[in-house]
Amino acid sequence: MWQRVAVQTTTLLDGGLGQEVLRHAKGDVTPLWSTQVMIDEPELVRRVHGDFIEAGADVITVNTYSTTRVRLEQAGLGHEYERLQRLAGELAVEAREQHGRAGVRIAGCLSPYGWSYRPELALPYDELWPLYAEDTELQAPFVDVMLCETMGSIDESRAAARGAAHAGAPVWMAWTIRDDDTACLRSGEPLADAIRAVADDPAAPVDAILVNCSQPEAIDAAIPVLAGAGIPFGAYANGFRNSVEDYAPGSVVTVLTSRDDLDPAAYADIVDGWLAAGATIVGGCCEIGPEHIAEIRRRLDARPLSVS
Repeated sequence: MWQRVAVQTTTLLDGGLGQEVLRHAKGDVTPLWSTQVMIDEPELVRRVHGDFIEAGADVITVNTYSTTRVRLEQAGLGHEYERLQRLAGELAVEAREQHGRAGVRIAGCLSPYGWSYRPELALPYDELWPLYAEDTELQAPFVDVMLCETMGSIDESRAAARGAAHAGAPVWMAWTIRDDDTACLRSGEPLADAIRAVADDPAAPVDAILVNCSQPEAIDAAIPVLAGAGIPFGAYANGFRNSVEDYAPGSVVTVLTSRDDLDPAAYADIVDGWLAAGATIVGGCCEIGPEHIAEIRRRLDARPLSVS
């Protein structure tokens, strides 16, 4: 019997939660980034989650990127670590309940423990993975998948994957790569080597591999490497004009400026290219907002059906 089926099942992630939260926040930007907003205006984090759900995201990510024990201790807020990790999960769950679209999943978030884009500042593997396991155990009651994102080195990603395994949920691994066409991590290690390292690590099973928080042009060069791994893959780019490596430790994210050539249609054109290459998980990172996600959703919903 002939049956009409979708050409491909695609998961649409949300966009850059932290930057979108900052865009609407009342207070000054601090090195705690979106965590400071969650402390001051938790309802805003819930609202932005809702904006991404309304735009059509299948997955929203908890606001724990800068809610690590290390960052909070540096800010004199180490005693708030467990409360804020749980609060981030609660806000995501509340947003999903309020906006009510069936099938929306929540991703946990494990981020760099030293500083974003500076893998040389990461703790050694044996010290790092228990910290990621601690994050995971706090987020696990709220999430459907664990997302390790903006990983800058092989050891950092292996530690995150091992920690994420404590959730008993699927683990997605996302690396940040250099802003060139080399498909190398910020550490200089080839992306292909990083994929092999996590794929071959029995302590850190990974269900999908991605590249994130990198310029779209750099991701274009990495897509064939991801596609060749035989693992579900995808990408979500940032929209920064300058290199994220200008974001020095201890600084605020306002040192990075937004591109003016990545409106929703232009960004969706780029995502279309990734989908054509076989990507099945796509979305946006910093500076990619609900309007971008809405355009990708519109195109996904308009994709033709095939007969099989």
